[in-house]
Amino acid sequence: MRERPDGTVCEHCGAGAADGDRSSDSDSDSSDRGAPAPARPHRRDRDEEGRARNARPRDGLGRPLPYGSPGVARQPEGVPRTPAQSLTEAQGLLDDGMPFHAHEVLEDAWKAAPEGERELWRGLAQLAVGLTHAARGNATGGTALLDRGAAALAPYTDTAPYGIDIAGLMAWARELTGRLTRPGTVDAAESAPRLRAPGEMTEKRPTEDGV
Repeated sequence: MRERPDGTVCEHCGAGAADGDRSSDSDSDSSDRGAPAPARPHRRDRDEEGRARNARPRDGLGRPLPYGSPGVARQPEGVPRTPAQSLTEAQGLLDDGMPFHAHEVLEDAWKAAPEGERELWRGLAQLAVGLTHAARGNATGGTALLDRGAAALAPYTDTAPYGIDIAGLMAWARELTGRLTRPGTVDAAESAPRLRAPGEMTEKRPTEDGV
């Protein structure tokens, strides 16, 4: 979730400001309600790896820590990856219980994707944000992002680009959303989804009609 200068919301995937995340300029809560999209903020001063120089340290779920704390390293912004590389890197982060960081990889894929794939990658990023909220104990935010992510993936069900398990991810989102209605905590690593179907390593692209 690429931070705005005030460090409060996610620029791209609709994560809520209540958790100190970054919120979407293309899919924010305000744009969902029909309000004018906010002006694009100025980019932060970043180091050679794309990290904000004055960014606060974060824990494994992306929650801000006090300055000077030994946080978990952020994902560098704007790294060129093939779709297969993006999926592999994001899966490793999900398996390690870091869906916040997986979201950053998937967000880069979303920003670099051709038009016909943008909803695909945004949907995957939103599922990672949904799991992040769920693991933080934010059931409302988790449910909202899981629902958005599943809806974004739905048009790709028949084609399953790059071997992505669209049907399986949608079923996972429904199951996790159901769990959020009950008491108890969500372990990010134990609850991590599988992005690709078993044995799928293809980089098949969507057809010209966008799916």
